[in-house]
Formats: sequence, structure tokens, C-alpha cells
Amino acid sequence: MITQMKKYTFLVFHRDYETFLSQLRNLGVVHIRQKAAGLIEDNETLQAELQHEDELRRLIKQGAPDQLIQERTAIEQRITDAKSAMQQAAVWGEFDPARIEALKKAGYSIRFFSCSASAFQEEWGIAVNTIEGKTYFVNLDNSSKDLDNSISRNIDNSELFEKATEIPQPEKSAAQWQTEIEHLNGLLAAATARIEAWRLANMEKLQAELKEARQQIDWTRVQLSTDQLADGALCLVEGFCPIDKEPDLNAMLAKAEVYYEETDPDAEDATPIKLHNNWFVRLFEPLTGMYGWPNYNEFDPTPILGPFFLLFFALCIGDAGYGILLTLIGYLIYKDKLKIEMFEGLGGIIMALGVGSTVIGYLMGGFFGIDLFRAAWFPEWAKAPMFNNLGVNGKIGEYDVMMVLAILIGVFHLILAMTIKAVTYTKRNGFKATVSTWGWLLLIVGGIATAILAMTLSLPTEVVKWTLIAIGAVSALGIFVFNTPGRNPLINIGAGLWDTYGMTTGLLGDVLSYIRLYALGLAGGMLGAAFNQLGVQVLGENPGIGAWIGFVVIVTFGHVLNLLMACLGAFVHPLRLSFVEYFKNAGYEGNGKLYTPFKKQ
Repeated sequence: MITQMKKYTFLVFHRDYETFLSQLRNLGVVHIRQKAAGLIEDNETLQAELQHEDELRRLIKQGAPDQLIQERTAIEQRITDAKSAMQQAAVWGEFDPARIEALKKAGYSIRFFSCSASAFQEEWGIAVNTIEGKTYFVNLDNSSKDLDNSISRNIDNSELFEKATEIPQPEKSAAQWQTEIEHLNGLLAAATARIEAWRLANMEKLQAELKEARQQIDWTRVQLSTDQLADGALCLVEGFCPIDKEPDLNAMLAKAEVYYEETDPDAEDATPIKLHNNWFVRLFEPLTGMYGWPNYNEFDPTPILGPFFLLFFALCIGDAGYGILLTLIGYLIYKDKLKIEMFEGLGGIIMALGVGSTVIGYLMGGFFGIDLFRAAWFPEWAKAPMFNNLGVNGKIGEYDVMMVLAILIGVFHLILAMTIKAVTYTKRNGFKATVSTWGWLLLIVGGIATAILAMTLSLPTEVVKWTLIAIGAVSALGIFVFNTPGRNPLINIGAGLWDTYGMTTGLLGDVLSYIRLYALGLAGGMLGAAFNQLGVQVLGENPGIGAWIGFVVIVTFGHVLNLLMACLGAFVHPLRLSFVEYFKNAGYEGNGKLYTPFKKQ
């Protein structure tokens, strides 16, 4: 639901303007109408303030100045390099680099090589280690000549260089690198402590400075959006106030002795919107914001988006066990017991989706991949409400009940969207401009309603025929003849034919899109059952403790993986059905702007 707004125009003497703005900010109920971004964003003062805000945000996010962060990053990189060097040195066992240097000074040539274990020849050198099919060896010679000419034991040099790879001499032994790593870890702990000390000493001050910077930016934008009249003697600014805050604003204006005009916004005012919904619908407002907020003269889609998204999500999950887990996770996030940055503030909606998935999952008969409807141990009275009891053996004709249910939900969802579009367009543009929309609505809803009545009440064939003829005739007039009043009838007929092609192909595709609700729920259930079956096979007939451990690992890993994939699909596809199929047929634009009053931070 969108709160009604009032438009205010304020005219203030320039000497009183800053005092007036301070009073307006202290009250905090007026959304100031700002000029287009291109007219104010290039202002040097505003640019400097925005840059300062960005710097404060970055400093708060990283928790310390660049110098301290770079110092810690450099130490972390040194630790990474040292660990890599230690792994390379470990294959050579324990050695003293100083003794190697002493041998070199004594005239020995020492070079390090590796090759496949099967290719190694003893005359190439001394084998030090063999790991994962590779032999690491050292070639030692007491000649000062290069290796190519120094080997005097009938070694095939070409074969050595072809099959072996020379490795740079390790700077340190693995033990020495381990000592270096421990030293670096101490430096890292000290650097981290300095960052934490800086954060504790400065973060509160930075938060206050950021708050002040935001307020200054708001103040500058309001001043830049103010028109100067009478050679700067008068200041004019416009704003919007929710109707429930109107008495407070008028009382303040009466004391301030400011000239103002109060009017209802018109279509050209780009009026901001303030949503006013109950606690349940508010949970789903972030989803509306992902697509775009409604215009002031549009409808708020959230009261319909929320329940249908919940239903679609639950159908895609299709498992009561997963629903219980989601409810628990949502509760822990809501109570701040579980901190996941990407889900911060979303504990409420996760709980709601979990509860919905538990209920729908039970009706679908799924519980951690177990088909409760076919489980002999599950009581018969508890199976009574399940969807599989609909139709004959869980089928309506040749199709699964869940597939038919998904399509029926889709048809209802699209009809609801078309109804909202017709009502909204009529309210905005008048009935004459929406005759075609009403014609399509009458044709679809009237045809479906007549078919249902004919099947349930056994209406006479003659009654059904003349009813459909009447509906078709009235709809055809609206779609082909009166779709655009005042235009050439031949053009209207051509436009109606094109509209018919688009509606026929578009609606068919839109309805079929809802089958994904059935497909995702079916796939999740089958995958969960597969993990259960795999776990049972590992368990065997006479399981020991190892078999039970394997069973727990497989089932736990499998269901966690299945839940993650199910949640991803259950979020993306219902969102698509809402944003594409529903919003398209509802005529929703979603390019509005939220009400953000000029107030103290």
C-alpha cells in the first residue's frame, strides 16, 4: 500500500532560509524535491563532500589506515611464500645450507634435480627422496667444470637433461623455514593487534564523522535544489510530506511564519513513495526493491508478490524437513545468534519461507527425501490432507496432480495480474483508453468461468454456446474495434490482430513457465531420495561403526548440498515468475523513488 502524499512549495526570505532548513531537518518529515543529478552532482563542494564520505566508508569497512593494512598484507604474503618454500624444501629432507656452501667453496659442483621414479638412474646422482612417483636427487662432482663436461662415469648427459628437471637450490631447510614462519606469525599477530587497537580507538569517532558527512551532503543537495528568486532575496524549494505527518508540518510552518502552498501531487511531480504494509508484507519489500519501487500512481505489488513468492518458493523446495531447517536458520539469524553477512536483516523472511516450505512440503509428502505418502509407518490420518489424495492415484487424467496444480496456480496468477492492470490503467487513463485490456480480461476470465460452470453444474449445451458467443462478441469489439477510440477502425483492427498474436503466444508461454514449480520440487525430492538410498546401501544389512559413520556423512553431505541447490532454484525461479510473467501482465513499471525525508541522521 502506498501512503498518500501532499506536495508543498515553500517561499522563504533568504536571511531566514538556513534557520528554516534547520527546523525542517529537525522535524524530519519532508522529502525535498531535488533537481536532476546532472544539475547538482558536478558542483565542486558536493563532489568534495561525496569523496570525503567515500573515504570514511572505506576506512570504516577496512578497519584501519592503508599503512597498517598494507603492513599486515605484506606479512601475510611473506607467510604464504615461506610456506610454499617450506614445501619445496621438505622433499630434500633436513640439510644445512651452510655445509652446501662450504662444499662449493671446496670445488664441488652441487645441483638439484627431479625426475619420474621409473626414469631415475643411479649414476645420475644421490637419490634423496621419492614422493608421489617423483625422485628427487642431487648431482655431486668435485670438478669445477660445468655439469655438461664434468661427469666422468659414462653418464648420458642428453638423457639426464631430457628426463630430469633441474631445481634451484633451496635457500633454507624445511625446519629453518618453519622457524621463519613462526617468527612471521608473531609479526602478523602484532600487526593485527595494532589494527584492532586503532579500530577500538577510532571507530566510534569515524562513525560519528560519517554521520555528520551524510548530513552535510543532504544539506548541500537541498541548497543546490533551491531556486533563487528576486535577485536572491527569496528562496523557493519544493517537497513532499506523507498525509499522516501533515499536521506536524503545518504546525511547524505556522510558527515559522513561512509562506507555503499545499497541493495534491500530479502525474508530472515524480512524487516519492512510502510503503505502508503489515508486518508480513514488509518482509517481502526487499524483493520489490530488487526490481524497482512503484511510481506514486502505480499499485504497490508487494501484498501480492509476497504471498505468491512464498507459495512458489515452498513448491520448489517441496520438503517439510528442509522447511524446518530453514525456519531454524532464519530464527537464529533473526535473533542474531547466527551471523551471515549476506543474510543480515533477512532472518524474518527466511523464517517465513521456512514455515511455508514446511507446510507445503508436508502437503506434498516430502521429508528429507522420504515420500511420506508411500511410507507404511506414517499414519493414514496424517496422509489425508496431502496433494496425492487429489485425483486418481495422484493423477488428474494422465498428468501428475502437482503439474496440474502448478499450471492452475499460474493461470490464476496471470489472471490476477491482468485484472490489476485493467483496474490500474482505468484509474490512471480512464475507461476509454483501456477497452482492449478489459476485452482481453473478459475473454479469458469469462471463457474459463463458463467452462468451469459447464463442467460443475452441467449447464445445457445451448446455454454454454450462447454464453461463449456473447463473451466473444463483446470481447472482439473491445479488442478489434474500440481498442483506441477516435482512430481509424481499420487501423484498430490491424492493431487488434497484432495484439492477438502477441497475447496468444505470450500467454501460452507464460502459463507453461509455471511448470518449473513442479519440476524443481520433483527434482529436489528425487535427489534427496537418491542420497538416502546411497546411504542405505553403504549401511548394509549388518552395519558396523564404520558403516554408520559413512551413512551419516553421505546423508548429511547430500542433504546439505541438495538444500543449497534447492534454495538457489527456489529463489531465482519464483523471482523470475514474479518479475517477468506477473509484472509484465500486470503492467508494472517499477521506476519510482523511495520517500527519504530531509532529517538528521
